[in-house]
Amino acid sequence: MLDPSSSEEESDEVLEEERRDVLVAAGGGSPRSLPPPPRDPRGREAGAARAASPSPSVLSEGREEQERLQREEREKRLRLQLYVFIARCIAHPFNAKQPTDMARRQQKLNKQQLQILKERFQAFLNGETQIVADEAFCNAVRSYYEVFLKSDRVARMVHSGGCSANDFRDVFKKNIEKRVRSLPEIDGLSKETVLSSWLAKYDAIYRGEEDFCKQPNRMALSAVSELILSKEQLYEMFQQILGIKKLEHQLIYNACQLDNGDEQAAQIRRELDGRLQLAEQMARERKFPKFVTREMESMYIEELRSSVNLLMANLESLPVSKGGPEFKLQKLKRSQNSAFLDIGDENEVQLSKSDVVLSFTLEIVIMEVQGLKSVAPNRIVYCTMEVEGGEKLQTDQAEASRPQWGTQGDFTTTHPRPVVKVKLFTESTGVLALEDKELGRVVLYPTSNSPKSPDLHKMIVPKNSQDSDLKIKLAVRMDKPPHMKHCGYLYALGQKVWKRWKKRYFVLVQVSQYTFAMCSYREKKSEPQELMQLEGYTVDYTAPHTGLQGGRMFFNAVKEGDTVIFASDDEQDRILWVQAMYRATGQSYKPIPASQAQKMNPKAGNVNTGISPLYTDRGQKHGMDEFISANPCKFDHASLFRLLQRQTLDHRLNDSYSCLGWFSPGQVFVLDEYCARYGVRGCHRHLCYLDELIEYSENGSVIDPTLLHYSFAFCASHVHGNRPDGIGTVSVEEKERFEEIKDRLSSLLENQISHFRYCFPFGRPEGALKATLSLLERVLMKDIATPIPAEEVKKVVRKCLEKAALINYTRLTEYAKIEATAEKDSETMNQATPARKLEEVLHLAELCIEVLQQNEEHHSEAFAWWPELLAEHAEKFLSLYSVDMDSALEAQPQDSWESFPLFQLLNNALRSDTFLCNGKFHKHLQEIFVPMVIRYIDLMESSIAQSIHRGLEQESWQPVNNGSATSEDLFWKLDALQMFVFDLHWPEPEFAHHLEQRLKLMATDMIEACVKRTRIAFELKLQKTNKSTDLRIPPSLCTMFNVLVDAKKQTAKLCILDGGQEQQYHSKIDDLIEETVKEIISLLVSKVVSVLEGVLSKLSRYDEGTFFSSLVSFTVKAAAKYVDVPKPGMDLADTYIMFVRQNQDILREKVNEEMYIEKLFDQWYSSSMKVICMWLADRLDLQLHIYQLKTLIKIVKKTYRDFRLQGVLEGTLNSKTYDTVHSRLTVEEATVSVTDAGGLQGITMKDSDEEEG
Repeated sequence: MLDPSSSEEESDEVLEEERRDVLVAAGGGSPRSLPPPPRDPRGREAGAARAASPSPSVLSEGREEQERLQREEREKRLRLQLYVFIARCIAHPFNAKQPTDMARRQQKLNKQQLQILKERFQAFLNGETQIVADEAFCNAVRSYYEVFLKSDRVARMVHSGGCSANDFRDVFKKNIEKRVRSLPEIDGLSKETVLSSWLAKYDAIYRGEEDFCKQPNRMALSAVSELILSKEQLYEMFQQILGIKKLEHQLIYNACQLDNGDEQAAQIRRELDGRLQLAEQMARERKFPKFVTREMESMYIEELRSSVNLLMANLESLPVSKGGPEFKLQKLKRSQNSAFLDIGDENEVQLSKSDVVLSFTLEIVIMEVQGLKSVAPNRIVYCTMEVEGGEKLQTDQAEASRPQWGTQGDFTTTHPRPVVKVKLFTESTGVLALEDKELGRVVLYPTSNSPKSPDLHKMIVPKNSQDSDLKIKLAVRMDKPPHMKHCGYLYALGQKVWKRWKKRYFVLVQVSQYTFAMCSYREKKSEPQELMQLEGYTVDYTAPHTGLQGGRMFFNAVKEGDTVIFASDDEQDRILWVQAMYRATGQSYKPIPASQAQKMNPKAGNVNTGISPLYTDRGQKHGMDEFISANPCKFDHASLFRLLQRQTLDHRLNDSYSCLGWFSPGQVFVLDEYCARYGVRGCHRHLCYLDELIEYSENGSVIDPTLLHYSFAFCASHVHGNRPDGIGTVSVEEKERFEEIKDRLSSLLENQISHFRYCFPFGRPEGALKATLSLLERVLMKDIATPIPAEEVKKVVRKCLEKAALINYTRLTEYAKIEATAEKDSETMNQATPARKLEEVLHLAELCIEVLQQNEEHHSEAFAWWPELLAEHAEKFLSLYSVDMDSALEAQPQDSWESFPLFQLLNNALRSDTFLCNGKFHKHLQEIFVPMVIRYIDLMESSIAQSIHRGLEQESWQPVNNGSATSEDLFWKLDALQMFVFDLHWPEPEFAHHLEQRLKLMATDMIEACVKRTRIAFELKLQKTNKSTDLRIPPSLCTMFNVLVDAKKQTAKLCILDGGQEQQYHSKIDDLIEETVKEIISLLVSKVVSVLEGVLSKLSRYDEGTFFSSLVSFTVKAAAKYVDVPKPGMDLADTYIMFVRQNQDILREKVNEEMYIEKLFDQWYSSSMKVICMWLADRLDLQLHIYQLKTLIKIVKKTYRDFRLQGVLEGTLNSKTYDTVHSRLTVEEATVSVTDAGGLQGITMKDSDEEEG
């Protein structure tokens, strides 16, 4: 056990030692924890340890536990002390206000909300919601879900607390804006309407079905932190920030009298006075911080004085609430530099009596009168009331039997000691009475300290009145104006004022924040009889003065050259007067009654504590007196503020808002007030802020680069001597810390730019990457005035983007499981099939293109200053991919064409990019695929040629689509080959033109070969047909004809190439096809005409003068006498006509080209007429046999009519040949009609609809 005699002293020593430990910890501790105090190994603890002789491990564990507990206790004490200072800033701010122009922060998303969001969008895509949507919207949502919501980068950003619901909505909005712009215009439906509809559906999916009926019912402190907070909310916030319990706050609140504005203003005045004294002490002792230059030492003192003077001016400018509306704030003309420093200056402006005129409001409530006997019960009585020197008011009338009113009268006066008169009257019944009769009166002398409750007062009655015990019950309430701090009766004696010891009525009046006056008043006077300005005085308790009569409890106010002694009648009144005057004087010394001082520290005597006497016992009991009474001027507020700002930032980053490092308005207000009130240098504040922000950013939190830029610019302007607020001193510590933070910030920014896809995914936070680049340029500046050359910034950004390419590709390959598989089992990777390798590299190409597209979409605006750097980054990125691509392509077997989709995928992405088209990677890609394309075309050319040769040799000429199997296969292959090469979209114009030219010429050669082989096959096939009327054109000939027709059409697509020789070559193939078509038409016409020639040769047997003609005529005539003989020649005509018609139908049905059919029919008709005409011309001298005539008439008429029906034009039908034939047959018909009228049997050249078909 400790010696009881030393317990008090040792406890005081330990207390002082712990306080020093706290200050040391606050000044030099690490940013994240407070270091334990150094231990002396030879101390008592070590001796006790040796005496106990425990094992080393137990001793070490016990010591660590003890150190931990001591460290926690020191941190707790430090937080309590810090909270006292913060509570005073909140209670009575006079420098800062809560900003109202800060950007409103959005609620942040957490991991659980992100998972719920994914499930809701997945449910929509699965059709499990009631939201009706079209296919385009579903595709947009699917893309948003796959690319954005499922991205691991978004998950990381959500985990870091930098994502809000607004960010998610903006990304979706930008996505659908591109999609909607690409949609075709719809009449009556604007694209803005579509956008708003899609966003409404997105909001419905985002909220989910359950949120429509569930309303949020929580409004926690973190949820309102973006609003302007009340003092109670600020207290609660900083209790959470510093870990202060509610009970501790209540004790501090009561002990510090945070609700007492006078006490807080007095505390501020004492603090400012202490700061001035410290500045003067520093100037005398020349103990300055280490500055960059020695001249700054004197500047530093002036800065301290100026800052305190500014605070004093701010405090002075606060309005003091007055009792009356016409009272105006007294403006004192004071020097900002001298008057505040020289408190006892006699040249200061003195107050006049009119400066301290007060205004009071009195309420007089008359309740009832008792003991009224002198008047009849039915008589009317009433009361009047007045404040002397003012107006008079009257109550309602009442009967004497029940004199009760409850009437209130309100008065205003400037007399601190007014005289109130209340009179009781009864109405006079006499006719000649001019005034009512007064029954009694009472005169009162209320003050602001008088009781406010109703009380009975004995009334003064006229002589010979029966109402000897007349009393009136009333209440007089006199308010206390806000700037009247205390009042009451005191005895006083002074050297300059109150030179005679006597009792006076005193009022302590506050004229302004720094001006107080002690005034004595007489009755019915608005101006004080005498007054004393309290500035410069020190008030304290004193022992009784034996030579003075009157007053029991003494205190005095002392100033150089003056002493005023006061005395009150009781102890409590003295305590209240001393407290009020202590606040008014602004003295640093806190007077304590001798009895209380002895009770608090019986051995140490009277000590200076700041605890209020009213709460001394309570505060001391709970251990708060140390923190409340601590002198703020003796603390290292720079270190305390660093702790405060760190804890506040930690609290802010963990609340429900996506703050990005920005404090809430309430937090900014408290931090601003703390810095101004306790003299925290702005550069130190922002250096600490930067330090914390950088550390959080390095640990993965999302910090707004604009915020970093703001703090860095402030520090840079300070260090480089360009501060806008005029602070010119720069300490060595500030400069060194600035350079250190500058290096850290530069490394951080370069790292963020190198990881821009992951630090700013999908361009979130909006504009952050651009602000980061701007900040990097500012950090690279050597000073604030000299701009850095653009090339240097560009060089740094280029270096960062080169790293970014490697980072992006490394993470992409990890995502694609290529490098992971290679590291896991290299043999398995080496044994992977070429197809598998190609599949993986193709998938990787898709991911690479997606990365480049996202970079262009979300990050290109940030790099708008250096678009070529982003292109270089893309080239570097693709060069890394080319290694894997080359490896996979080398593994492919020879003459394998599965890799062409890879070229198409990459080329389509690159050729549309202005910077990447024909860039380094693009050219490398072309170099790889040029020989493959040429080899592929060579092989295809050989394959097509062989297929033509084999196909036409084995061709059955069965109709297939527009031609034969061989021709269809040929044209399909040629078209597919050309489309394949076209789809390559070869970027190099010269080689692309070469490919096109080669394919067109190849198509021309192939089609020419096909046409020639078809022509030969047509002629051979035609030769095998007979020449009789039984001839029916075979379908194979029609198929051959169609092959030529289709070749004609295909040349227009496959062989056209704008240019000189190519165009001529194309004309040659066209001419070849035309000539071939003409030839096969001629061959076919010759064939069918030969059938007509056969018919005519049969008719030639009936020529006149031949033996066969005579024999046939005789036989027919002889037989006609006995039997019905068939008409000779009609079967022949009918057979031929049937032959013509059926072949016309075959051609019309089988041949695909109408133009060639018409040419064929034209030639057929013309050739037929020529043959008939020539046959008739050979028989000009002969008369046609009747049967010849009948057959020819029928053939000619039917031929004419059939070909007219087939579309042969009139000009061809009615040619000269036809006219010749028609004339000859008409003449022959006329001749026969004369010689043998019935021989033609109705057959005539005249048109008739009754003829047989």
